[in-house]
Amino acid sequence: MSEHLAVAVVNGKEITRGDIMKFLNDMGPQMAMQFQSPEGINRVIDEMVNQELLYLDAVENNFEKEEEFDQVLQATKVSLLKGYAFNKLISGVTVDEEELKMYFNDNKHLFNQPEMVKASHILVADENRAMEIVDELEGGMDFEDAARSYSSCPSSEVGGALGEFGRGQMVPEFEEAAFNMELGEISAPVKTQFGYHIIRLEERKEAKDASFDDSREEVEKQVILRKQEAKYMEKINSLKDVYKVEIK
Repeated sequence: MSEHLAVAVVNGKEITRGDIMKFLNDMGPQMAMQFQSPEGINRVIDEMVNQELLYLDAVENNFEKEEEFDQVLQATKVSLLKGYAFNKLISGVTVDEEELKMYFNDNKHLFNQPEMVKASHILVADENRAMEIVDELEGGMDFEDAARSYSSCPSSEVGGALGEFGRGQMVPEFEEAAFNMELGEISAPVKTQFGYHIIRLEERKEAKDASFDDSREEVEKQVILRKQEAKYMEKINSLKDVYKVEIK
């Protein structure tokens, strides 16, 4: 279907399918997901019609001639111009393969894969209650069901899943237990400042040295960012020789 196809007309101005797509893209992916259904698209069309009506009313009432609007317009222009100048400055930054490999070799430790585990847990306030839940699990109760029914952690909504984490990301008692468990093992209650955790180890990834090929995408991001920052500061320092700066 053509993006130029009109989905609504307000006072002679067409709102097209392309306008709808741009409206959704400007929302960002997470927000736009809420409007992907036919009903959601209709809500977007209604809102775009509403905004166009509001714009026509503003023009009719000469809002653009008001002093307050001019102040907002000038502030918006300044903000946009700053962003445009920054993007224009860094847009030409590129890197070659030799730069990437040199950066990787000098910073290889940053890309090494540390030991990681994936775990789920059930969190309760009382040790006796934790022991009762362990007994239920040993009796065959499903761990995810137990987490949804008993856990006070927000992760209960996803069956207690905590996702993947490395050392230093959890409180010490929890980390010590999780990294010393066998796959599929369910722990005895582990006490932390938050209460008593029943942990199940889902997955383990051993530490692994990075390779350039596996790390190339992240290396490129970091090198480009560093070059952009350097170019930005070089420009700023040169401008300080042109314009007077006082910091009070």
